[in-house]
Amino acid sequence: MNKKTIKDVDVNGKKVFVRVDYNVPFDDKMNITNDTRMVRTLPTLNYLLDHGAALVIACHIGRPTEAREDKFSTKYLVKHLSELLGRDVKWASDCVGAEADAAKAALKPGEVLLLENLRYHKEEKKNDPEFAKQLASGCDLAVDDAFGVSHRAHASNAGVPKYIETVAGFLMEKEINYIGKTLENPQHPFVAIIGGAKVSDKIGVISNMIDKVDTIIIGGGMAHTFDAAKGLPIGDSLCEPDKYDLARELLKKAEDKGVKVVLPVDLVIADKFAADANTKTVDVDKVPDGWQALDSGEKTSEEYTKALEGAKTVIWNGPMGVFEFDAFAKGTLAVAKAVAKATENGAISIVGGGDSVAALKKTGLTDKISHVSTGGGATLEFLEGKEMPGIAALADKKDTQGLGEGPAGRASEPSDTALGGISKMARTPIIAGNWKMNNTIVEGKNLVRGLAPLVKDAKVTVVVCPTATALAAVGAFTGEISTGMLNEIGVDYCVLGHSERRGYFGETDEGVNKRAHAAFAAGITPIICCGESLEQREAGVYLDFVAGQVKAALAGFKPEEVAQLVIAYEPIWAIGTGKTASFEQAEEVCAHIRKTVAAEFGQEAADGIRIQYGGSVKPATIKDLMKQPNVDGALVGGASLKAKDFSEIVNY
Repeated sequence: MNKKTIKDVDVNGKKVFVRVDYNVPFDDKMNITNDTRMVRTLPTLNYLLDHGAALVIACHIGRPTEAREDKFSTKYLVKHLSELLGRDVKWASDCVGAEADAAKAALKPGEVLLLENLRYHKEEKKNDPEFAKQLASGCDLAVDDAFGVSHRAHASNAGVPKYIETVAGFLMEKEINYIGKTLENPQHPFVAIIGGAKVSDKIGVISNMIDKVDTIIIGGGMAHTFDAAKGLPIGDSLCEPDKYDLARELLKKAEDKGVKVVLPVDLVIADKFAADANTKTVDVDKVPDGWQALDSGEKTSEEYTKALEGAKTVIWNGPMGVFEFDAFAKGTLAVAKAVAKATENGAISIVGGGDSVAALKKTGLTDKISHVSTGGGATLEFLEGKEMPGIAALADKKDTQGLGEGPAGRASEPSDTALGGISKMARTPIIAGNWKMNNTIVEGKNLVRGLAPLVKDAKVTVVVCPTATALAAVGAFTGEISTGMLNEIGVDYCVLGHSERRGYFGETDEGVNKRAHAAFAAGITPIICCGESLEQREAGVYLDFVAGQVKAALAGFKPEEVAQLVIAYEPIWAIGTGKTASFEQAEEVCAHIRKTVAAEFGQEAADGIRIQYGGSVKPATIKDLMKQPNVDGALVGGASLKAKDFSEIVNY
């Protein structure tokens, strides 16, 4: 991660676009209740100002709708940011457009402009090239200090670098150095502490840590799943029965690699989930029915402390219990003290993740830790070893611009299976559920209600495509409906050119192309289907056939528009038949589609377009499917009709 920082560039007299993460909490009077994220960016902002730069600061707050709710406005940040910087901060009521452009143009060295919420525009999350270009306009340089959103490929962090050189701020640099470089070359003994509620939230982290650490401590609610998988009684404790096999696999992996796993030996249990619950401490194999474990016991804390003695590298993610209740915070406090002690004795310690940071803050030991990460989901994905779009887009210290299209460092030689030098992680995966003609309105509502909490923290774009009769109730598109009606209910995606439409209703390539243009013009992203029959596959003409469908569907689009579209490859012989293309077969066709797009519209369009696979996608197959370099998601049929199955696919 040899990325440029603000010390590697001349900022004197420059207008600098600065992406920060100021998604801070407010009380009901719109007073900031925790300004940590703002304070952590001050070294970067003050350095830029001290070196003669003018600052254009951009950020998001919350998840606003297009109604632009006032509670998400950045205007409520202006007063406090002015106080922190010791100078007046100007404010623009939008982040793009005439007012923002004029405010940028008038900005002088030493002055600060805060733009309105980026997410008031849906183009931000879509990484729309034109929106990114507007953000970059009027600025000479960009600085990314928003590690907390670096796992998202949004316009402000992954799009802007295509138009102006983008370097890391001090906070971003610190995150990269502490987390990235520590993981690359840790000092041993290396101990990872993984807590929190669910194994499913930390699968990737645990698996990646087992490959790197000497000892892994597993605590919190997720420990109960491991205990249950070993046949121990857990009473009414939080548990994920569908993850028993996975828990056993992870324990076996650790054993095979010689990694010591420390699990609770005793637990603090309660008769209800409440601060005033009746409690007692029992051995891990003595949890009775009707009771639930909410913290680790004293003997467990001793084991955790012993495991951390002599550690040279420590990574901690997730509390050991329900630390929000004082009665169940002792296990987390014991770990915090042990990590602080290890740090005092020379260890590098990293604490990351929202709950972990909050728990650490409660202990009062934050300043005893080497590095406390500002990221939540970003920290988790970094710990998993995933490449982060916001970091990947930063300029490299060596000039590797290749195509000369900006500082992102793209390779110039695309191949069938490579991504033209751009990491797959620069594209946000998209998983769509195609309900076809299934579900009544009531059934559709119930399905969405059941699905919503299961995918609320999804790291992919989630789309549901109900039947036309359920649109008003659910809010997504499929079928014969005008774009005006769709816009009225806030539709973002539509499925076009499905094989059943082509086969049963005689929909042609020309018709798909016209519908795609109409949808796109209305601000609706088309998911364009393509795929071959069994006869075409067996005849060996499937690659040419699919390429022809793609070329016809995309005819007349501009390269920058193509980059925003979605293609779903669905081999007809695998739809609803129980048959599935092998992972290699799926990758072969998806890679050929990307190659076709590159030949027709250029490599940048090919790097941007997302390509799904569809055809009997199931929870058991999605993980390996998503490992394929050119598969960016899935179009899911039958499995999307069950909230549990679809959520497992989404949260692969």
